Amino acid sequence: METITNPFQACSEVFVKPNRVFATLQEKHNWSWIPFFLILFMAILPTYLYFGFVDFDWYKEFLVQIQMADKSPAEQQSFRDNFSIEQVKIFSIIGVTVGLIVINAIVAIYLNAMAKMDDNNVNGFTDWYGFTWWTNMPIVISGLISLLMLALASDHQIPPTALSPTTLSYALSLPMNSDWYGLTSNIRLESFWSIYLTAVGVSRWTQLSNGKCWMIAIIPTALIWGIWLIVKLV
Repeated sequence: METITNPFQACSEVFVKPNRVFATLQEKHNWSWIPFFLILFMAILPTYLYFGFVDFDWYKEFLVQIQMADKSPAEQQSFRDNFSIEQVKIFSIIGVTVGLIVINAIVAIYLNAMAKMDDNNVNGFTDWYGFTWWTNMPIVISGLISLLMLALASDHQIPPTALSPTTLSYALSLPMNSDWYGLTSNIRLESFWSIYLTAVGVSRWTQLSNGKCWMIAIIPTALIWGIWLIVKLV
């Protein structure tokens, strides 16, 4: 097997040769800082640039119609007066950063627990936490697609849904006030890619069967989507 010599090479090859990457990561330490920073950067950049591009007065009116259509004119005006572009940028950066860090920590706890089914596995929480950043590398691809959508925008009145072109909600052209927008906006192409990378990675890091590896990879996402769907239907 050809050797992967550095984390930057691993970041590019995880998309096409994940078996080799995860096999290498078993022997390497501190490589996960590279995908950590790369993912955060590509998750934040499209949103940050969006708010520097969009017609912000139009954006505020868009949100008023979507989120506050049933509120009084005074409440709507108060929202307009207190809603600034600086606020949005700060909250977006903090929200994305904290969200990814916390979610990956939860997934790492889960993977660490599941890996105990393999008596020979010696990886701990920190190993699996680093692992989660590699399985989330498809976020970089979706970020690049979002940047392309911004670059191709014909005017500055572009809805925020344009930043999520890989979601089911975008494919179905669902408006943000749709009852199904929340669930469908979380069903993303990169989620399936990450499931695949997780299954591959678990199979390389443990001696569990392929069936168990796929089960471990699928369960968190399937559970979240399944509970969300049930809540919407009842």
